[in-house]
Amino acid sequence: MLDTTLDKVPLVSLKQAETDAQGFAEAFGGSFQRFGFAMVADHGIDAALIDRAWQMTRAFFDLPEAEKRGYFVEGGGGARGYTPYKTEIAKGAEHVDLKEFWHVGRELARGHRFAADMPDNIWPDRPAGFRDTFLELFAAFDAAGDRLLSAIARYLKLEPNWFDPAVKDGNSVLRLLHYPPIAEDAPNVRAGAHEDINLITLLLGAEEAGLELLDKDGRWLPVKPPEGAMVVNVGDMLQRLTNHVLPSTTHRVVNPPAARRGHSRYSMPFFLHPAPDFLIKSLPSCVSAENPDRYPEPITAHDYLHQRLVEIGLIKA
Repeated sequence: MLDTTLDKVPLVSLKQAETDAQGFAEAFGGSFQRFGFAMVADHGIDAALIDRAWQMTRAFFDLPEAEKRGYFVEGGGGARGYTPYKTEIAKGAEHVDLKEFWHVGRELARGHRFAADMPDNIWPDRPAGFRDTFLELFAAFDAAGDRLLSAIARYLKLEPNWFDPAVKDGNSVLRLLHYPPIAEDAPNVRAGAHEDINLITLLLGAEEAGLELLDKDGRWLPVKPPEGAMVVNVGDMLQRLTNHVLPSTTHRVVNPPAARRGHSRYSMPFFLHPAPDFLIKSLPSCVSAENPDRYPEPITAHDYLHQRLVEIGLIKA
């Protein structure tokens, strides 16, 4: 059974954080604690930059298949460059996802201490301007993510800058996603039910119907923000850090109605990760007699990411 998410998940404005930081933190964090999701207006990413990024995304995925596959790194776990159609699979799913994607990561200085864990970016020869556009968009997502993490810190009664050292030089990834047109008898999801791996995900492109979250009562709720707003959700690393106070909610992308199956779907999620050496350890404030520590053994972000990439088929065990 489906319901309308806007009737339940509040639409919050990041502009509020400029004049009422705690009020925004309570609204944003409250939505996270209830749904694991929030919808954020006035996120500060320039609309002209977003429009240019959509044009580049469509132009790249329109390239010949052989040309795109030239940017696929065998054994690279999809960390950078191109990942072909029907490669990724949700944990425990029967069908591979009906998507292809491109990954842009953080640009590191030569000799950086994380260079072994965060490979260099790969850039296509065309469309022209691709590299500059997506480095600019990566930086804009990074800045918006920092502001949202500050609100989460306030909500958890931490210092507003608590996450700053955790995400400095973090292993974040900007994914350009293309769900090609599908046949009428295709499996019933473009992306199987899953949870994200990272701290938080910032998503542009959810205006096109298909994204659904699994509510606590077992209903699938469609997530369709107003034009220009961003969908933000909790990832498993933040769920683990907060000992499930903030839940990483299962979500999926279902196939459209028959009339829309001949159309592509595009989206741009930014998976905000901590630095590889960040130790994911339950926050003391999130552990109590009523909520005992589920994760007594801490784990680094790098080791956790590797475990999960094996589970979804991007790295072979």
